[in-house]
Amino acid sequence: MDFLEAEVKRAQQGNKDAFIALIKKMEVRMYNIARAIVKKDEDCADAMQETILKAYKSLPTLRNPAYFKTWICRILINECNTLLRKKSKTVSMAEPPEAVFFPKASDEHMDLREAVYRLEEAQRTIVILHYFQDMPIRQIADILELSESTVKTRLYRARIRLTHWLKEPVAREVRL
Repeated sequence: MDFLEAEVKRAQQGNKDAFIALIKKMEVRMYNIARAIVKKDEDCADAMQETILKAYKSLPTLRNPAYFKTWICRILINECNTLLRKKSKTVSMAEPPEAVFFPKASDEHMDLREAVYRLEEAQRTIVILHYFQDMPIRQIADILELSESTVKTRLYRARIRLTHWLKEPVAREVRL
């Protein structure tokens, strides 16, 4: 049993210091994943806070302490995607939409990040984890509870869609 597993077992037995140590060890990785998915720091903080709370409450249900990192990353990704879904349904009047004017200068093609965020949630998450967070396919499959072949297929389809989008000129319009 390694140090991480021992800490997880201590935390499962109610040791708050052990749980805090686990979170501190994962903090930077969690932030990077959240930042890649939700973009804004305040949204990262919200997603991380919800993740930590949910992880703390459900830690006793974690069957295998060796999977703690995978388990908490899965919770974080779900929280980030929930946050994005909620935000897409609301329009904040504190930030009214601006009149959009894009000159036809050199920016006729879509930005890569913009294209990634247009992908459906399942493909977007896999692309972000694989390319922005440098996670191997096997780890992504574990986190998302998918087979490796499913992850590879979704990644392949996402690359095709991104290639198509990035080759064609962008229609600049405001959608509310």
